[in-house]
Amino acid sequence: MADLPKTMKALRYSKPEEFEVVEVPLPEIRDNDVLIKVKACGVCGTCKGKRNDVESLGIQRADPRVFPKFPLIPGHETIGVVAATGKNVKGFEIGDRVAADNSELCNECFYCRRGQLLLCEKFEAHGVTMNGGFAEYCAYGAGKVFKFKNLSDVDATLLEPASCACHGLERIAPKMGSSVLMFGAGPTGLVLAQLLRQCGGCHVVVAAPEGLKIELAKKLNAGDVYVELSRKDPAAQYQKLKDDNPYGINPSLTKESGFDIVIEATGSVKVLEDAIHYVRRGGKLVVYGVYANAARVSWPPSKIFGDEITILGSFSETYMFPAAIDYLDSGKVKVEGIVNKTYKLEQWAECLEAMKNKTAIKAAITFD
Repeated sequence: MADLPKTMKALRYSKPEEFEVVEVPLPEIRDNDVLIKVKACGVCGTCKGKRNDVESLGIQRADPRVFPKFPLIPGHETIGVVAATGKNVKGFEIGDRVAADNSELCNECFYCRRGQLLLCEKFEAHGVTMNGGFAEYCAYGAGKVFKFKNLSDVDATLLEPASCACHGLERIAPKMGSSVLMFGAGPTGLVLAQLLRQCGGCHVVVAAPEGLKIELAKKLNAGDVYVELSRKDPAAQYQKLKDDNPYGINPSLTKESGFDIVIEATGSVKVLEDAIHYVRRGGKLVVYGVYANAARVSWPPSKIFGDEITILGSFSETYMFPAAIDYLDSGKVKVEGIVNKTYKLEQWAECLEAMKNKTAIKAAITFD
């Protein structure tokens, strides 16, 4: 502890729109905490670069339980090395390379006591309701800190999004031999597509607008088939998706098409509304994107009823970091190239602009 500085550099928001790089005291280390010297912190893909909106923090605002509290140091995808530990912490050495799970749960509310921890009524998150990793140091409970070995610091920022994808995989629970359609090729979607290919999805189609993300999907071998959607008029390609994926003993007679699992990972309400028409009888529609609270969709209840379609959501994660590390650190799920832009704290405005202009597939703040 004696070798630690008294203060650290951090990016802090005093309120939405207003941020600055400041010098602040190091975080207090509780008895069960691990203090991490931050090496890199991912910028959440939900960041739209809107200066007049809390989304400029890279915060998922779809859940009113997890709404930002100001003043705030953002950043919920923290990677670094152990700098110090509280007096009760065991199993960590100074210098261990670690990733931090951003969630803190109350373990007392109605849902926690039922084992539904992700639904915690007092859900707290570093970088959203508590200070996060856009700083030189950040403290986390030891139970939320995990070692890894092989990933670069920048690629390791994908561990938090990958843990969300692992939770999504458990929610979907694909049967062996499932056919899968993934709308979107964002960072967590690319991880989920790879997980599905290894865990029940024998035929994965990735459909996304032409450009950087779909090209990266091919490079990562995220799917079996790739459909590049025109940004101007994708109607013909959407129809071809149905024409190329018939099913049944005699598809030419039934004229039915579709997939066992359809995942909407773009955050587009229009795509979500249309996605149900790609789900075959008895299939699942997964709401995986992040949408505005005011967004609404209209689905034919007769189709949901008659075709016995299951609609499910997947939000965040709890206790999925070990699985994410197993898949990413071993190279079974590939993430190199997903983070294609890195910035220093002082370049935060530039980072927001890159997110807004879609030149960044995913960005990260780096230190040292």
